[in-house]
Amino acid sequence: MHLIQLLLPVVVSDDDRVSFEAILGELTDQFGGATGFLNSPADGLWEDGGKLERDRVVTVEVMVDEIDADWWKAYRKRLERTFQQKELIVRAVEITKL
Repeated sequence: MHLIQLLLPVVVSDDDRVSFEAILGELTDQFGGATGFLNSPADGLWEDGGKLERDRVVTVEVMVDEIDADWWKAYRKRLERTFQQKELIVRAVEITKL
């Protein structure tokens, strides 16, 4: 089993917000469930060309038996357009359900 984690920025631009409920709904429809950690955004910091960048990010998680890398790559690309980001982090961790 794998845990897919999506790190998503809270705000797309100053006047445009994304519906995280819609994203959770899409993932639930596709995989049977999703969890959004939306109430306590984290501060993401990184360097880009010597400039310090900052995002407030939330985490969305989905558990899957098998990873469909092509589906996740296409979904990540779509989310990058939606969130107006050069790159979003979508990562997978192998887990054991206890």
